[in-house]
Order: sequence, then C-alpha cells, then structure tokens
Amino acid sequence: MNKINIMKKKNMKIKLVIFDMAGTTVKDKNEVTGCFLEAASRTGLNTNKNEVDRLHGIPKKKVFQLLWEERIGKGSNKFETYVNKSFETFKDILESHYLSTDIEPTEGCLELFRSLKTKNIFIGLNTGFYRKVTNIILKNLGWDLGLNDNYVGGSSSIIDVSVTPSEIYNNEGRPSPYMIQKAMYVLGIDDPKSVVVIGDTPSDLKSGVSAGCLKSFAVTNGTHSKEQLEAYKNDGLFSSLNEFSSYLNQFVDV
Repeated sequence: MNKINIMKKKNMKIKLVIFDMAGTTVKDKNEVTGCFLEAASRTGLNTNKNEVDRLHGIPKKKVFQLLWEERIGKGSNKFETYVNKSFETFKDILESHYLSTDIEPTEGCLELFRSLKTKNIFIGLNTGFYRKVTNIILKNLGWDLGLNDNYVGGSSSIIDVSVTPSEIYNNEGRPSPYMIQKAMYVLGIDDPKSVVVIGDTPSDLKSGVSAGCLKSFAVTNGTHSKEQLEAYKNDGLFSSLNEFSSYLNQFVDV
C-alpha cells in the first residue's frame, strides 16, 4: 500500500461507496483484454495487449474509436464503419464469453458489501461495460436481485445502484463524473464529499476526482499495477478489497 491520504474519523460521513466492476469487484484474468484483441484481430485492427490495457476503464466503444483514430484519423470516411465493425464484433465475443463463463467476485468483495450494508452505506457499481453485458454479469452473480427497472435496489438487494455509460447522454462514461453523479442522484445524495470511489484503472481515479468525491482509491490486483496507478492523483492504493476494507474499518467501523 502506498502512502495513504488519512481520513480523520470526525470527517468521515460516507453515504455511498462506488465500485468499479471488472478487476475491482469482479475477477478478471485478462478476459476483457482478450476479447478486445480477438475483436481487433477479426476486424483488421493492429494492436497489442499493452495498448488495450492502457485504455481500460473507459466505455468500450470509445476504446475502438481511439485505436482507429490513431491509425486512420477521425476524418477518414471509413472511420465510423471500422469502429462500428470492431465494436459489434467485440460485443458478440464479450457477451458469449460472459454467458459461458463462471463469474466470481473478487476476494473480500462480498464481505465488504455486507459490512457496508450493516452501516447503511450505499453500494454503487459503475463500469465501462454497456448495459447488456453488465446485466449478464449482474445476473450471473445474483447481484441483480432486488434491483428495479432503473437498476436501483433496496434493503434486500446486494447492491443499491448500477450505472453504465448506456444510461448517460452520448454514452459518456469515465473519466467524466456523470456515472457517479447519476448514482448520487437516484440515491438522493447531494454532497460528493460523502462519496468514496474505488476502482482499478486511471479512469476510475480520474472520475472520482472529477466528481469532487471525498476520496478516490484503487486496488492494484486488477488491470493496472501499483506502479502504473501511482502516476495518477489518488488517495490510496490497496493490494485488494480486503486491505481497503481494513482501512475503512479504522474510520467507519466497517
């Protein structure tokens, strides 16, 4: 763990913790990267693992937009066609993967969820995934139980809200603050200084900072290493959600 920006107990009035999904609360053994690379290979997009990993956390279509823009330019009359072909291929591969794969929560995730629930702290999930594949993952894990048609839960649900770029104007996901703000709005939270964000990518950290959240944290057992994440503004990097939970326990009795 790096030097943590300590939160004084008297200032801890956390109402909501927003978690990323793949790599943070959902185990990811480079499956998403593999789906990107397979889609790229099938659609003539020359890329590599390092380049794809660098773009994790942002909306998935945006990844292909950036990759194709670097190769042919956004002004090319083939740009939209190539982007759409790569993205649609990726969606087919990704959805097939999650429909046929056992999905597991990360170490310490469920225990942390239960602890937050007992403290009446809301649990929000946001993601770079679009809604359809997010729903596949939620259903596989049983985290969809108790969510209404707007993906807002209640006292009996495991999570309290799920937000994807699909619910945001123009599919604007991270690093913009809009998914965090959407979660706050539907849960009736006005003050971002009562919100803590934790993910595993630079875009997670950036979104928390952009939204003005109390703290923006990351775990280093996801898609990005400690060394990679240290280059971005953060309030603490943790080896796992277990370590993050132990840290929170000092201040909010999680």
